[in-house]
Amino acid sequence: MTTESTQDTRTGFSPLLGALAAAAAAVLVLVVVAAVVDGRAAVVGAAGGGVLTLAVFACGVAVVSVVARMMPSASLLVALMTYALQLLVLALCVAAIERAGVGPEDLSRGWFATAVIVVTLLWVVGQLAAATRQRIPVYDLGQDAAPQPARGATDSDDLVDHPGGER
Repeated sequence: MTTESTQDTRTGFSPLLGALAAAAAAVLVLVVVAAVVDGRAAVVGAAGGGVLTLAVFACGVAVVSVVARMMPSASLLVALMTYALQLLVLALCVAAIERAGVGPEDLSRGWFATAVIVVTLLWVVGQLAAATRQRIPVYDLGQDAAPQPARGATDSDDLVDHPGGER
């Protein structure tokens, strides 16, 4: 016997908002620490690396969420492609900063890298926490799919009618 669940699996907000909030708070903490420890170049590096990484990850999750709602069968492919594109976008942004001739007096590369690493780690931890807490049904029984007792079966009879007729 199965019982019908009346609880909705959606909570009204994305469970990844926790990952976004934790990573944003980490960026703010890094910016404050960078301001106290190293000055303007460190603040620019920490803020730039953190905000860039946060924006890239948030856009990736938004794309995958839209595709998962509209075309669930393509969501794994889009998720893998989004991951590859996120890496490419981050690498292109780092290359653009390098080509722009931004020197160490304008942007601290160490703080930039620290912000990218911290935001990435917090984002991954947030995604793992959200994925383990989400209530996603594995399958849908539907309205008429409740198990029916087999014809002629009693409580003591363990045999069930099979589609091919074999027993």
